[in-house]
Amino acid sequence: MRASFDEATGLNSLDLPGRPEETRVVVAMSGGVDSSVTAALLKEQGYDVVGITMQLYDHGQAVKRKGACCAGQDIHDARRVADQIGIPHYVLDYEERFRRSVMEDFASSYAAGETPIPCVRCNERVKFRDLLDTARDLGAAALATGHYIASRQGAQGRELHRPRDADRDQSYFLFTTTRAQLDFLRFPLGDLTKPQTRAIAERMGLAVAEKPDSQDICFVPTGRYTGVVERLKPGASEEGDIVDLEGRVLGRHKGIIHYTIGQRRGLGLGASEPDSQPLFVVKLDAARREVVVGPKAALETHRLVLREVNWIGDGAFEALPAEGLRIMVRVRSTSAAVPARLRPMAGGRAEVEFEAGEDGVAPGQACVFYDGNGGSRVLGGGFIAEAHGLPLARAASVA
Repeated sequence: MRASFDEATGLNSLDLPGRPEETRVVVAMSGGVDSSVTAALLKEQGYDVVGITMQLYDHGQAVKRKGACCAGQDIHDARRVADQIGIPHYVLDYEERFRRSVMEDFASSYAAGETPIPCVRCNERVKFRDLLDTARDLGAAALATGHYIASRQGAQGRELHRPRDADRDQSYFLFTTTRAQLDFLRFPLGDLTKPQTRAIAERMGLAVAEKPDSQDICFVPTGRYTGVVERLKPGASEEGDIVDLEGRVLGRHKGIIHYTIGQRRGLGLGASEPDSQPLFVVKLDAARREVVVGPKAALETHRLVLREVNWIGDGAFEALPAEGLRIMVRVRSTSAAVPARLRPMAGGRAEVEFEAGEDGVAPGQACVFYDGNGGSRVLGGGFIAEAHGLPLARAASVA
């Protein structure tokens, strides 16, 4: 981080007017090393720091395993760090809104044959909405988090950028952040690497310096998504047929929630696979309770239709050129950005056309937009409503 106050501009290191000691910042503290270092760095620079931890789900369950967040031991760790660095700390009970806004949405999406991303919904509906409102109520000038993402002032307002540490890049999970939220949010770790963050924690003697990273889906204590879905959506495991691209029944399944797009193993078809040709899950049809399988060629996606599009690029989304805007996109958090063309559609939807095909794309996943000149700036994104590839008849003929 740069010097905590610039006399020439009157701005502090968070690009806010006033000296740090005159600036209240609320820090979302999950109990992990990243948010703890965020709070400690801001306190070290002289800011008026207040720590807040959200209790999101049954902490009794979470205490039994390592790598959770926002519950049990993690709340204790956040409070311990707050006491150590000398800041006030509050715990907010968000269990009910988290269950309603994130967990139930996750279960409904899975039961519909989609591949949901609950971390995106948590950021969108809890952390950057409810917690942000609480920070304002406490008189804060900003809400700071330990996400590895960067924001900086641009020509038309504050912009979101990928962080210095590409291995920790969390931009895929933050594409729903709005322009208004960006003005209030700060990400002090955007210019640090994870090893640097841990080194700072060790220098400061923070109790969580060697704590393991939290797991992505905090409310799945066993790692079995299906158990959570079945509990929240009884009947989601109804049996049905496994069919090929032409509708021929090849076998039976025990519920579409047990399958994902691109899955090869565990289909249980055995001799039903024609000529021993490898088959993959290419579609999950919840209405018909069918798992559709086909050759690898059927997984190749060339065009997407997105819903709930959020645009934080320059200008209005509707004003993008009719021929489309050349951008870079990611359809998985672990994949590299690839070139594509973005076109706005009516009703908050958009079309994305890949320059080359992408494999294993599933409805419910996110498609995140990055600028076409290097892919550093995050321009927004949307949730995949439709994924279109080769016509089924053609895909069926491709070995």
